[in-house]
Amino acid sequence: MSCFRKICLALLLATSVTLLFSTPAVAEDGPQDASVQTQPGAAPAPQKAATDADDGWHVSITPYLWFAGVHGTVGALGHETGIHASFGDIFKYFNIGLMGVVEPRYKRFSMPIDFMWMKLSDDKGLAFDQGPTSVKIKVTETLLTPKVAYRIVNGERIKVDGNFGIRYWHLGEDLSFQPPGILRNVSQSVNWVDVIAGARIEAALSPKVLVTVLGDAGGGGANSDYQVAGFLGYRLKPNVTLQGGWRYLDVNYRPGGPRFLYNTATSGLMLGVTFNVK
Repeated sequence: MSCFRKICLALLLATSVTLLFSTPAVAEDGPQDASVQTQPGAAPAPQKAATDADDGWHVSITPYLWFAGVHGTVGALGHETGIHASFGDIFKYFNIGLMGVVEPRYKRFSMPIDFMWMKLSDDKGLAFDQGPTSVKIKVTETLLTPKVAYRIVNGERIKVDGNFGIRYWHLGEDLSFQPPGILRNVSQSVNWVDVIAGARIEAALSPKVLVTVLGDAGGGGANSDYQVAGFLGYRLKPNVTLQGGWRYLDVNYRPGGPRFLYNTATSGLMLGVTFNVK
């Protein structure tokens, strides 16, 4: 069974379970106020809708850090090599980055937007008696994942969102030879877009503790593109929640021809803070 089918089956099973346990109980029969029932022309007593708290617009912002390592196979121009880099290896070459999720919500509809950008660089010596003595390598990676989501289950303790969207990838590489002018600098980049679909399940264990499980899968520019993640949240204040968990992202990008290959899995600890600003 493919990874895509496994993820879809797991999400379908989880959704079925949450639907079973989130069905509201029917009130037991008992004596009722007859005057309310028989009084002619009496308007029914006003009742507070269960979704009143969700009416209107809400916006949450979650900056996060992903302490991830990468392993897999990369290649270009017919040459391939395996890579295995821990978070410590990547952190040594880390220059700058930005990671976060913004999610506006209106009633049952929402549009989560996940953005990750980072820049790595390193200086490497070259064993040449003549010509360039070193090369400076700069690598840039950008992921942008906008989605449209609908809340399928909106219980007090369990909430389930189904979502659909895209994941945009950008990988760029610059090689600068030193001393300058001896060899021409090399720059190369690839961009592609994958269509993805998935779900997110939130379960409240207590008024302050909640568990979130999410996943999506798809493809398009890449042969396959999927992720799974799980987080434990602790509500410090009504509008501030600490998040901690694990994220796994797998992509297999190998367009026709030997020009480029990027078949990797990125996984590691993720920490963030969610601010409900509205």
